[in-house]
Amino acid sequence: MSCQGLPVPWDNCLSNVSLVSYVQNCAISRGVYRLNFYTMFKSIENVQNVCEKHAYIADRGLATTLYLAHHLKKPIFLEGEPGVGKTEVAKVLADSTGAKLIRLQCYEGLDANSALYEWNYTRQILQLRIDEARGRDKESIGTDLFSESFLLKRPLLEAIQSDDDVPPVLLIDEVDRSDSEFEAFLLEILSDFQITIPEIGTIQAKHIPYVVLTSNRTREVHEALKRRCLYQWIDYPSVEKELAIIQAKLPQIEEHLALQLCQMMQLWRQGDYYKKPGVAETLDWGLALVALGKAQLDADVVAETLGCVFKYQDDVQRARAVELSELGL
Repeated sequence: MSCQGLPVPWDNCLSNVSLVSYVQNCAISRGVYRLNFYTMFKSIENVQNVCEKHAYIADRGLATTLYLAHHLKKPIFLEGEPGVGKTEVAKVLADSTGAKLIRLQCYEGLDANSALYEWNYTRQILQLRIDEARGRDKESIGTDLFSESFLLKRPLLEAIQSDDDVPPVLLIDEVDRSDSEFEAFLLEILSDFQITIPEIGTIQAKHIPYVVLTSNRTREVHEALKRRCLYQWIDYPSVEKELAIIQAKLPQIEEHLALQLCQMMQLWRQGDYYKKPGVAETLDWGLALVALGKAQLDADVVAETLGCVFKYQDDVQRARAVELSELGL
């Protein structure tokens, strides 16, 4: 039996028994994903429990927003300071439901072509040359150049065209970095979840994707876009919540050290810094201390590892100037 062209692990000419086993395992996996997909949104408590199993601590407010987004088929708009776990929400949502994560990273100057689709001009020109070399009738040359096979799908089109059993998770990250023109374009897409390509026609979403928009609030996003979404502010966590996050993400850290990290972070966030440390910095700092073999904090360790917490020299100098006794050391 020839196995050329078959995907891994079939390319090693598996036996019929192995093929059957492989297909059965795939079916079981799809069944598990469907089960997770439906059971996760049976209640708000289920949402919290599933998130916790994936090492994400979701409070009641965020869990309620996720629950309602599923049942109301509405996008989620997450706003908060950098590093508090907004992007992670989309990743956990995809992992817990078995959905595909499609990410659109926003930036200044982002336009519809970069976010939606482009024509593969290089392939189109190559196809013209091939048709000419084959002696194809001149009237028919180029008639199929604007078909779907020559389309380069960008994140928005990929999410709308997805035909998976579970709707994909579309992460539109840092939407506040994009221009107001792109916001208006997004507003149209999120209203109908359909795209019109002049050469092909209108493409309607088979499944409405889970849409998660994040913003670091570097500027105000237009209220018309927010009205399309369920809004949720994600703040810096309390000591108790941050401790739970560390224990979930970094179980190798002793509880005493983890508590010290959380207390230090709370004190620093009360200070006057250009960029206050988020949860991401807490986890980075914890990993650094594990790598250094430290079991507790002291003045020397804090001074040596400030670069894990602060990313601007002025903040580092300001942190060094603080009497360590004020930080509880």
